[in-house]
Amino acid sequence: MTKDGNQMGINTRLAHSGNNPHDYFGFINPPVVHASTVLYPNAATMAARGQKYTYGTRGTPTTDALASAIDGLEGSAGTIVVPSGLAAVMVPLLAFLSAGDHVLIVDSVYHPTRNFADTMLKRLGVEVEYYDPHVGAGIAALIKSSTRVVFTESPASNTFEVQDIPAIASAAHAAGAIVMMDNTWATPLYFRPLDHGVDISIHAATKYPAGHSDVLLGTASANKACWKQLCETFYTMGCCAGPDDVYQVLRGLRTMGVRLDHHQRSALDIAGWLEGQPGVARVLHPALASHPDHDLWKRDFCGSSGIFSIVLAGGGQKQQHAFLDALRIFGLGYSWGGYESLAVPVFLGDRVVAKGPYDGPLVRLQIGLEDVDDLKADLARGLAAAAAA
Repeated sequence: MTKDGNQMGINTRLAHSGNNPHDYFGFINPPVVHASTVLYPNAATMAARGQKYTYGTRGTPTTDALASAIDGLEGSAGTIVVPSGLAAVMVPLLAFLSAGDHVLIVDSVYHPTRNFADTMLKRLGVEVEYYDPHVGAGIAALIKSSTRVVFTESPASNTFEVQDIPAIASAAHAAGAIVMMDNTWATPLYFRPLDHGVDISIHAATKYPAGHSDVLLGTASANKACWKQLCETFYTMGCCAGPDDVYQVLRGLRTMGVRLDHHQRSALDIAGWLEGQPGVARVLHPALASHPDHDLWKRDFCGSSGIFSIVLAGGGQKQQHAFLDALRIFGLGYSWGGYESLAVPVFLGDRVVAKGPYDGPLVRLQIGLEDVDDLKADLARGLAAAAAA
Protein backbone atom coordinates (compact mmCIF):
# COMPACT_ATOMS: atom_id res chain seq x y z
CA MET A 1 0.00 0.00 0.00
CA THR A 2 1.23 3.53 -0.70
CA LYS A 3 -0.16 7.02 -0.93
CA ASP A 4 -3.70 5.92 -1.76
CA GLY A 5 -4.20 5.29 1.96
CA ASN A 6 -4.38 9.00 2.83
CA GLN A 7 -7.85 8.61 4.31
CA MET A 8 -6.57 5.98 6.72
CA GLY A 9 -5.33 6.64 10.24
CA ILE A 10 -1.69 7.51 10.73
CA ASN A 11 -0.71 4.23 12.38
CA THR A 12 -2.30 2.27 9.54
CA ARG A 13 -0.37 4.36 7.03
CA LEU A 14 2.89 3.95 8.94
CA ALA A 15 2.40 0.18 9.06
CA HIS A 16 1.80 -0.19 5.32
CA SER A 17 3.54 2.68 3.53
CA GLY A 18 6.59 2.57 1.32
CA ASN A 19 6.34 -0.82 -0.35
CA ASN A 20 3.91 -3.47 -1.54
CA PRO A 21 4.74 -6.93 -0.15
CA HIS A 22 3.39 -8.55 -3.31
CA ASP A 23 6.20 -6.91 -5.26
CA TYR A 24 8.55 -9.19 -3.32
CA PHE A 25 6.79 -12.55 -3.36
CA GLY A 26 4.60 -11.57 -0.40
CA PHE A 27 7.38 -10.87 2.07
CA ILE A 28 6.19 -8.07 4.37
CA ASN A 29 9.46 -6.16 4.47
CA PRO A 30 11.33 -4.99 1.36
CA PRO A 31 14.71 -6.54 0.60
CA VAL A 32 17.85 -4.91 1.94
CA VAL A 33 19.71 -4.33 -1.30
CA HIS A 34 23.47 -3.93 -0.95
CA ALA A 35 24.48 -2.38 -4.24
CA SER A 36 27.13 -0.50 -6.10
CA THR A 37 27.17 -2.01 -9.62
CA VAL A 38 23.91 -2.57 -11.48
CA LEU A 39 24.01 -4.67 -14.66
CA TYR A 40 22.39 -3.61 -17.93
CA PRO A 41 20.89 -6.08 -20.41
CA ASN A 42 22.69 -4.58 -23.42
CA ALA A 43 24.89 -1.69 -24.60
CA ALA A 44 22.00 0.42 -25.88
CA THR A 45 20.27 0.37 -22.51
CA MET A 46 23.55 1.20 -20.81
CA ALA A 47 24.26 4.15 -23.11
CA ALA A 48 20.78 5.54 -22.57
CA ARG A 49 20.69 4.62 -18.85
CA GLY A 50 17.36 3.22 -19.83
CA GLN A 51 16.39 1.35 -16.70
CA LYS A 52 15.12 2.32 -13.27
CA TYR A 53 18.29 1.51 -11.30
CA THR A 54 21.67 2.49 -12.74
CA TYR A 55 24.14 2.61 -9.84
CA GLY A 56 23.97 2.22 -6.07
CA THR A 57 24.35 5.94 -5.35
CA ARG A 58 21.21 6.70 -7.35
CA GLY A 59 18.79 4.59 -5.42
CA THR A 60 17.82 1.00 -4.69
CA PRO A 61 14.53 -0.71 -3.82
CA THR A 62 15.48 -0.22 -0.15
CA THR A 63 16.02 3.55 -0.34
CA ASP A 64 12.97 3.93 -2.58
CA ALA A 65 10.79 2.19 0.00
CA LEU A 66 11.80 4.64 2.73
CA ALA A 67 11.62 7.69 0.44
CA SER A 68 8.15 6.67 -0.72
CA ALA A 69 6.99 6.28 2.88
CA ILE A 70 8.36 9.71 3.82
CA ASP A 71 6.78 11.31 0.74
CA GLY A 72 3.43 9.90 1.83
CA LEU A 73 3.83 11.49 5.27
CA GLU A 74 5.22 14.83 4.02
CA GLY A 75 3.08 15.27 0.91
CA SER A 76 6.32 15.90 -0.98
CA ALA A 77 7.33 15.38 -4.60
CA GLY A 78 10.50 13.55 -3.63
CA THR A 79 12.79 12.69 -0.72
CA ILE A 80 16.54 12.19 -0.51
CA VAL A 81 17.96 9.81 2.09
CA VAL A 82 21.40 10.76 3.43
CA PRO A 83 23.78 9.42 6.12
CA SER A 84 22.88 11.87 8.93
CA GLY A 85 20.59 14.67 10.00
CA LEU A 86 23.40 17.16 9.42
CA ALA A 87 23.81 15.88 5.86
CA ALA A 88 20.08 16.47 5.38
CA VAL A 89 20.72 20.11 6.29
CA MET A 90 23.87 20.49 4.20
CA VAL A 91 22.67 19.09 0.88
CA PRO A 92 19.64 21.43 0.49
CA LEU A 93 21.70 24.47 1.52
CA LEU A 94 24.41 23.61 -0.99
CA ALA A 95 21.75 22.93 -3.62
CA PHE A 96 20.27 26.41 -3.45
CA LEU A 97 23.11 28.71 -2.33
CA SER A 98 26.04 30.07 -4.33
CA ALA A 99 28.82 32.58 -3.73
CA GLY A 100 27.36 36.04 -3.24
CA ASP A 101 24.00 34.77 -2.00
CA HIS A 102 22.47 35.70 1.35
CA VAL A 103 20.86 33.19 3.70
CA LEU A 104 18.70 33.95 6.75
CA ILE A 105 18.93 31.34 9.52
CA VAL A 106 16.96 31.34 12.75
CA ASP A 107 19.29 32.17 15.64
CA SER A 108 17.97 29.27 17.73
CA VAL A 109 19.02 26.70 15.14
CA TYR A 110 20.61 23.30 15.84
CA HIS A 111 24.27 24.04 16.62
CA PRO A 112 25.82 21.82 13.91
CA THR A 113 23.72 23.71 11.34
CA ARG A 114 25.15 26.98 12.66
CA ASN A 115 28.66 25.55 12.57
CA PHE A 116 28.23 24.47 8.94
CA ALA A 117 26.92 27.92 8.01
CA ASP A 118 29.67 29.78 9.88
CA THR A 119 32.45 27.67 8.38
CA MET A 120 31.64 26.03 5.04
CA LEU A 121 28.98 28.42 3.75
CA LYS A 122 30.97 31.53 4.64
CA ARG A 123 34.09 30.00 3.11
CA LEU A 124 32.13 29.43 -0.10
CA GLY A 125 31.20 33.11 -0.20
CA VAL A 126 27.66 32.94 1.19
CA GLU A 127 26.54 35.78 3.47
CA VAL A 128 25.03 34.28 6.63
CA GLU A 129 22.67 36.25 8.85
CA TYR A 130 20.76 35.07 11.93
CA TYR A 131 17.28 36.26 12.84
CA ASP A 132 15.10 36.25 15.95
CA PRO A 133 12.79 33.21 16.13
CA HIS A 134 9.86 35.53 16.90
CA VAL A 135 10.35 37.73 13.83
CA GLY A 136 7.30 36.37 11.98
CA ALA A 137 6.22 38.50 9.04
CA GLY A 138 8.85 41.03 10.11
CA ILE A 139 11.42 38.90 8.34
CA ALA A 140 10.49 40.84 5.20
CA ALA A 141 12.65 43.70 6.51
CA LEU A 142 15.69 41.39 6.67
CA ILE A 143 15.36 39.97 3.17
CA LYS A 144 17.80 41.39 0.62
CA SER A 145 17.85 41.21 -3.15
CA SER A 146 20.49 38.48 -2.73
CA THR A 147 18.50 36.40 -0.22
CA ARG A 148 17.98 32.95 -1.67
CA VAL A 149 17.08 30.84 1.37
CA VAL A 150 15.33 31.31 4.71
CA PHE A 151 16.21 28.43 7.04
CA THR A 152 13.75 27.79 9.86
CA GLU A 153 13.48 25.40 12.77
CA SER A 154 10.38 25.27 14.94
CA PRO A 155 10.20 24.75 17.83
CA ALA A 156 13.72 26.04 18.36
CA SER A 157 16.59 23.82 19.42
CA ASN A 158 17.04 23.92 23.20
CA THR A 159 14.83 26.94 23.92
CA PHE A 160 11.68 25.88 22.02
CA GLU A 161 10.39 29.15 20.61
CA VAL A 162 7.69 28.58 17.99
CA GLN A 163 8.03 30.41 14.68
CA ASP A 164 5.18 31.74 12.58
CA ILE A 165 6.11 29.56 9.64
CA PRO A 166 3.25 30.58 7.29
CA ALA A 167 4.07 34.28 7.75
CA ILE A 168 7.78 33.69 7.20
CA ALA A 169 7.12 31.57 4.12
CA SER A 170 4.79 34.17 2.65
CA ALA A 171 7.38 36.94 3.05
CA ALA A 172 10.18 34.78 1.68
CA HIS A 173 8.23 33.69 -1.38
CA ALA A 174 7.18 37.27 -2.12
CA ALA A 175 10.90 38.08 -2.41
CA GLY A 176 11.75 35.00 -4.48
CA ALA A 177 13.48 33.07 -1.67
CA ILE A 178 12.78 29.48 -0.77
CA VAL A 179 12.08 28.21 2.74
CA MET A 180 13.67 25.22 4.42
CA MET A 181 12.61 23.84 7.79
CA ASP A 182 14.20 21.44 10.23
CA ASN A 183 11.08 19.65 11.46
CA THR A 184 12.79 16.94 13.51
CA TRP A 185 11.00 17.87 16.76
CA ALA A 186 7.46 17.41 15.49
CA THR A 187 7.98 14.84 12.70
CA PRO A 188 5.43 14.95 9.86
CA LEU A 189 2.94 13.31 12.21
CA TYR A 190 2.48 16.53 14.20
CA PHE A 191 3.45 19.19 11.63
CA ARG A 192 3.61 19.01 7.83
CA PRO A 193 5.88 21.88 6.73
CA LEU A 194 4.93 21.80 3.04
CA ASP A 195 1.29 22.40 3.99
CA HIS A 196 2.40 25.65 5.67
CA GLY A 197 4.43 27.10 2.82
CA VAL A 198 7.80 25.44 3.40
CA ASP A 199 9.61 24.23 0.26
CA ILE A 200 11.96 21.65 1.78
CA SER A 201 11.29 19.71 4.99
CA ILE A 202 14.34 18.31 6.78
CA HIS A 203 14.53 15.55 9.37
CA ALA A 204 17.18 13.85 11.42
CA ALA A 205 15.67 10.40 10.96
CA THR A 206 18.21 9.38 13.60
CA LYS A 207 15.62 10.57 16.10
CA TYR A 208 11.97 9.43 16.17
CA PRO A 209 11.83 7.51 12.88
CA ALA A 210 14.74 5.26 13.87
CA GLY A 211 13.76 5.37 17.53
CA HIS A 212 16.45 3.21 19.11
CA SER A 213 19.60 5.35 19.33
CA ASP A 214 21.56 3.04 17.03
CA VAL A 215 21.22 4.54 13.54
CA LEU A 216 22.33 7.78 11.87
CA LEU A 217 20.17 8.95 8.96
CA GLY A 218 18.63 12.09 7.48
CA THR A 219 15.91 12.93 4.99
CA ALA A 220 15.07 16.05 3.00
CA SER A 221 11.72 16.24 1.23
CA ALA A 222 10.94 18.85 -1.42
CA ASN A 223 7.89 20.22 -3.14
CA LYS A 224 7.57 19.88 -6.92
CA ALA A 225 9.26 23.22 -7.65
CA CYS A 226 12.41 22.39 -5.67
CA TRP A 227 12.67 18.64 -6.13
CA LYS A 228 14.73 18.53 -9.34
CA GLN A 229 17.45 20.85 -8.04
CA LEU A 230 17.63 19.07 -4.68
CA CYS A 231 17.82 15.66 -6.34
CA GLU A 232 20.49 16.71 -8.83
CA THR A 233 22.67 18.09 -6.02
CA PHE A 234 22.21 14.90 -4.06
CA TYR A 235 23.36 12.84 -7.03
CA THR A 236 26.30 15.17 -7.63
CA MET A 237 27.50 14.90 -4.04
CA GLY A 238 27.08 11.13 -3.85
CA CYS A 239 26.29 11.15 -0.13
CA CYS A 240 23.92 8.20 -0.12
CA ALA A 241 22.99 6.28 3.02
CA GLY A 242 23.87 2.64 3.62
CA PRO A 243 21.10 0.08 3.00
CA ASP A 244 21.16 -1.45 6.48
CA ASP A 245 20.63 1.95 8.11
CA VAL A 246 17.86 2.76 5.63
CA TYR A 247 16.13 -0.50 6.45
CA GLN A 248 16.43 0.11 10.19
CA VAL A 249 14.71 3.49 9.83
CA LEU A 250 11.96 2.02 7.66
CA ARG A 251 11.40 -0.59 10.35
CA GLY A 252 11.38 2.07 13.04
CA LEU A 253 8.82 4.06 11.06
CA ARG A 254 6.28 1.27 11.56
CA THR A 255 6.08 1.94 15.30
CA MET A 256 6.81 5.68 15.31
CA GLY A 257 3.17 6.62 15.85
CA VAL A 258 2.70 4.58 19.02
CA ARG A 259 6.15 5.51 20.34
CA LEU A 260 5.66 9.20 19.66
CA ASP A 261 2.28 9.16 21.39
CA HIS A 262 3.92 7.64 24.48
CA HIS A 263 6.75 10.20 24.38
CA GLN A 264 4.18 13.00 24.08
CA ARG A 265 2.00 11.88 26.99
CA SER A 266 4.92 11.23 29.32
CA ALA A 267 6.65 14.51 28.43
CA LEU A 268 3.49 16.57 29.01
CA ASP A 269 2.90 14.85 32.35
CA ILE A 270 6.46 15.50 33.49
CA ALA A 271 6.61 19.04 32.10
CA GLY A 272 3.43 19.98 33.96
CA TRP A 273 4.74 18.41 37.14
CA LEU A 274 8.06 20.26 36.82
CA GLU A 275 6.25 23.60 36.68
CA GLY A 276 5.28 23.09 40.31
CA GLN A 277 8.63 21.90 41.60
CA PRO A 278 10.91 24.07 43.73
CA GLY A 279 14.13 24.81 41.92
CA VAL A 280 12.48 25.15 38.49
CA ALA A 281 12.08 28.70 37.23
CA ARG A 282 10.50 27.87 33.85
CA VAL A 283 9.56 24.92 31.70
CA LEU A 284 10.16 25.53 27.99
CA HIS A 285 7.56 23.29 26.37
CA PRO A 286 5.30 24.89 23.71
CA ALA A 287 2.38 22.55 24.41
CA LEU A 288 2.04 23.96 27.94
CA ALA A 289 -0.47 26.78 28.31
CA SER A 290 2.19 28.76 30.20
CA HIS A 291 4.49 28.88 27.17
CA PRO A 292 4.44 32.33 25.50
CA ASP A 293 4.08 30.74 22.04
CA HIS A 294 1.43 28.22 23.05
CA ASP A 295 -1.32 29.76 20.92
CA LEU A 296 0.88 29.72 17.84
CA TRP A 297 1.85 26.11 18.54
CA LYS A 298 -1.80 25.18 19.01
CA ARG A 299 -2.73 26.88 15.72
CA ASP A 300 -0.20 25.01 13.58
CA PHE A 301 0.73 21.76 15.34
CA CYS A 302 -1.40 18.74 16.14
CA GLY A 303 0.88 17.19 18.76
CA SER A 304 4.15 17.48 20.66
CA SER A 305 7.13 15.22 21.09
CA GLY A 306 9.22 14.16 24.04
CA ILE A 307 11.88 16.86 24.23
CA PHE A 308 11.84 20.18 26.10
CA SER A 309 14.02 22.24 28.42
CA ILE A 310 13.84 23.54 31.96
CA VAL A 311 15.37 26.66 33.47
CA LEU A 312 16.77 26.12 36.94
CA ALA A 313 15.90 28.73 39.53
CA GLY A 314 19.18 30.62 39.76
CA GLY A 315 22.76 29.52 39.95
CA GLY A 316 25.12 28.71 37.12
CA GLN A 317 27.18 25.87 35.74
CA LYS A 318 27.83 24.47 39.23
CA GLN A 319 24.11 23.95 39.84
CA GLN A 320 23.56 22.72 36.29
CA HIS A 321 26.28 20.08 36.64
CA ALA A 322 25.07 19.05 40.10
CA PHE A 323 21.60 18.46 38.66
CA LEU A 324 22.96 16.36 35.81
CA ASP A 325 25.41 14.35 37.90
CA ALA A 326 22.69 13.32 40.36
CA LEU A 327 20.54 11.67 37.68
CA ARG A 328 20.44 7.87 37.62
CA ILE A 329 17.91 7.02 34.91
CA PHE A 330 18.45 9.97 32.58
CA GLY A 331 21.63 9.39 30.62
CA LEU A 332 23.99 12.25 29.81
CA GLY A 333 24.18 12.01 26.05
CA TYR A 334 23.39 13.92 22.87
CA SER A 335 20.67 13.14 20.37
CA TRP A 336 17.13 12.14 21.34
CA GLY A 337 14.10 10.30 20.02
CA GLY A 338 15.24 6.92 21.33
CA TYR A 339 13.61 4.77 23.98
CA GLU A 340 15.81 6.07 26.80
CA SER A 341 15.60 9.37 28.66
CA LEU A 342 18.49 11.80 28.25
CA ALA A 343 19.61 15.13 29.71
CA VAL A 344 22.16 17.64 28.41
CA PRO A 345 23.34 21.09 29.52
CA VAL A 346 22.24 23.90 27.23
CA PHE A 347 24.83 26.39 25.95
CA LEU A 348 23.60 29.68 24.44
CA GLY A 349 26.93 31.45 24.08
CA ASP A 350 27.01 31.16 20.29
CA ARG A 351 23.73 33.02 19.77
CA VAL A 352 23.59 36.57 18.50
CA VAL A 353 19.89 37.44 19.01
CA ALA A 354 17.96 34.76 20.92
CA LYS A 355 19.97 34.82 24.14
CA GLY A 356 17.20 35.05 26.71
CA PRO A 357 17.44 36.31 29.42
CA TYR A 358 16.83 33.26 31.61
CA ASP A 359 16.65 33.04 35.40
CA GLY A 360 19.25 30.29 35.63
CA PRO A 361 21.04 27.58 33.68
CA LEU A 362 19.11 25.48 31.16
CA VAL A 363 18.89 21.71 30.91
CA ARG A 364 17.33 19.92 27.94
CA LEU A 365 15.37 16.75 28.69
CA GLN A 366 14.47 13.91 26.36
CA ILE A 367 11.64 11.90 27.88
CA GLY A 368 11.95 8.28 26.87
CA LEU A 369 9.66 5.29 27.27
CA GLU A 370 10.35 4.58 30.96
CA ASP A 371 7.67 4.81 33.64
CA VAL A 372 6.79 8.41 34.45
CA ASP A 373 6.96 7.99 38.24
CA ASP A 374 10.52 6.70 37.99
CA LEU A 375 11.53 9.65 35.82
CA LYS A 376 9.94 12.13 38.22
CA ALA A 377 11.85 10.62 41.13
CA ASP A 378 15.08 10.91 39.15
CA LEU A 379 14.42 14.56 38.30
CA ALA A 380 13.54 15.32 41.93
CA ARG A 381 16.94 13.86 42.86
CA GLY A 382 18.58 16.21 40.37
CA LEU A 383 16.72 19.25 41.64
CA ALA A 384 17.67 18.47 45.22
CA ALA A 385 21.30 18.19 44.21
CA ALA A 386 21.17 21.53 42.34
CA ALA A 387 19.63 23.22 45.37
CA ALA A 388 22.37 21.86 47.61
CA ALA A 389 25.25 22.79 45.27
